[in-house]
Amino acid sequence: MSQANNILGTRDATPEDFAGVRDWVFDLDNTLYPRHVDLFSQIDKRMTAFVSDLLQLPPQEAKSLQKEYYRSHGTTLRGLMDLHQIDPDAFLNFVHDIDYSWLDPDPALGESIASLPGRKFIFTNGDRGHAERTARQLGILDQFEDIFDIVAAGLVPKPAAETYDKFMGLHRIDVEHAVMFEDLARNLTVPKALGMKTVLIVPRNFEAALDDIWEHEGRDGEHIDFITDDLHGFLTSIQS
Repeated sequence: MSQANNILGTRDATPEDFAGVRDWVFDLDNTLYPRHVDLFSQIDKRMTAFVSDLLQLPPQEAKSLQKEYYRSHGTTLRGLMDLHQIDPDAFLNFVHDIDYSWLDPDPALGESIASLPGRKFIFTNGDRGHAERTARQLGILDQFEDIFDIVAAGLVPKPAAETYDKFMGLHRIDVEHAVMFEDLARNLTVPKALGMKTVLIVPRNFEAALDDIWEHEGRDGEHIDFITDDLHGFLTSIQS
């Protein structure tokens, strides 16, 4: 049993639980790579810098406002678009100009994803370029059928139901034979309601790793089927 299961009380998954799954949907950041790598901290700092420059705010005020937009609008980008009519392309290009060498290639993860039966997708609130660069650095890009990004979503982020509808409709996802992996519990509410299996990815040293605690609200909800702090280990364990 994983550390996360011990903490949060979910049972271990078995191959039988996933025997009928043919569509495997993965979030990107802090899901396909572990949170402790801290790649997203680079994006977070650049979002703060963007807000600071746009609104001429000191860094700490800009950071607080950025987090407020993230919480109330789903993403900082959505908040800036709704309230300040910014150019989304300019924002996305700026915040994703980061150093991807922080990520080590993960051939074991690539093998475990490749071995899954059926189609695999990345479904992210980031943009396609960021997703491609991240997955390429991990060495897993070729394992995915497609990437559904924030642009494909019409710039409406998860957890909006209409965004899941767009993704499901575009790729003709059979929700009764699909599973979604996410690091944010709130982003699994709609998939579960649609009939998908759900797997929450949590950090190692779970409680010690929590920073913005509100991000993890709902992690003990009934919409979470399984919880793990080791994606590769989990994928290996469910393959017979």
